[in-house]
Amino acid sequence: MAFVECVLVELTHENVGTEYRSSNVWGATIDQYVATGGTEQRFRERRYDEPLDWDENQITRADVREKLVCRLSQSASVATNRIHADPVTEPDTFVVKPMQQLRTDLGYEES
Repeated sequence: MAFVECVLVELTHENVGTEYRSSNVWGATIDQYVATGGTEQRFRERRYDEPLDWDENQITRADVREKLVCRLSQSASVATNRIHADPVTEPDTFVVKPMQQLRTDLGYEES
């Protein structure tokens, strides 16, 4: 997916990160991806799950590409694919944000 490749280039050349946000009956889920420095092939994946709070891992560029292509190529929100008595009406969103904005969303603090 050409769009994902463009996003990966921006992540490695600008002070930005991506955020994929979805909702489900248990609350918000947020996946953030940021490059760990320069044009390296390593990225930081931050995942927020409302009941569980933040989790962070180091992953490769190929892993980020695969995850973004999977999420962005879905025809419907992940939340609306779930069978539940209370369907989620909020659509999933994907944005590229300045790093400072990613750090302050939902109280994420660098460790």
